[in-house]
Amino acid sequence: MEIVRMPYSASAPQSPGTTHPRPRPRWWTELTLLVLVYAAYSLGRLLARGDVSTAVDHGLAILRVEKALLLNAEHPLNRLFTSTPALGIPADFAYASLHYLVTPAVLVWLFRRRPARYRAARTWLMLSTVIGLAGFTLLPTCPPRLLAAGHGFVDTMAQYSSYGWWGDEASAPRGLGAMTNQYAAMPSLHVGWAVWCGVLLWRHARTPLVKWVGAGYPLVITVVVMGTANHYFLDVVAGAAVMGLGALLTRPALRAAERVRAAARTRSGRSPAPADRSPAAVAPPSPAASPVSSSASSSPRTPSPASPRNGPVVSGGCETSAGERFPGQRTRTGTTGTTSADDTPATAR
Repeated sequence: MEIVRMPYSASAPQSPGTTHPRPRPRWWTELTLLVLVYAAYSLGRLLARGDVSTAVDHGLAILRVEKALLLNAEHPLNRLFTSTPALGIPADFAYASLHYLVTPAVLVWLFRRRPARYRAARTWLMLSTVIGLAGFTLLPTCPPRLLAAGHGFVDTMAQYSSYGWWGDEASAPRGLGAMTNQYAAMPSLHVGWAVWCGVLLWRHARTPLVKWVGAGYPLVITVVVMGTANHYFLDVVAGAAVMGLGALLTRPALRAAERVRAAARTRSGRSPAPADRSPAAVAPPSPAASPVSSSASSSPRTPSPASPRNGPVVSGGCETSAGERFPGQRTRTGTTGTTSADDTPATAR
């Protein structure tokens, strides 16, 4: 007798449209993308230079609003940093370096240790940077340190420039001050990028120490940018708001990018990725295609051992002997009128 086997079926079939997480991107493509985006951002900052008098007017307007709302924390912090070199010099170093060190370090950490989170984090950072660039273009703002001395601010970067690599014009290295836009102050992307780093470290770091360092980093940068007179408090608020807007746009941007990739694959005639297969692609063959009984076969078939690919053996490996029958099996009368329990005429036995 033929051992009956059930068709194989997955224990947890995949629902239509279900996709697996995409693999980690190639590091050289990501590096090229980030370099191009940052180069475009830097060029955009230079091209976004507005009229100096307009930038000064915007800076004074922000200062008046802060004074009306009692939010001008820049003055006391700037006086503290100016009178205390032990605070002012480290603050200048932090302003001139951490912005360009911590952010790439967090990106690399995500790429290597949290690849499933990398794409969303990178997209969030790039979208927020583009929004900030739009702010520089639409609202050029003179930072507090470049206002007239009568407004009560001291440029600590110029005061302590002999201790570092920056010059009197900006946090850029000496002689390269003309290569940066000093009126790109609204919003503060120093604070915005620090918020990005802090959120990701708090959410994805495993040790409590790193989590708390991430939580404190945006606060430290906030104090630094105001104490060095590089930004107003409202610049800080705008920087955090830009990051919030970028976070809201990240998911729609990822979906749009996925649709573009799918359309490109369709136009190029490529088949969908294996992770996108539907259950129909792995459906078991129809029972009609694989006969259960070998009675119609001219040669007997040797039972094959059970395997996970062929499915479980219904009969548990047992066969019936003459005179036995399965429960509920119908009987019929042979040609001689004798009833056979195993459907074989008595004369044949």
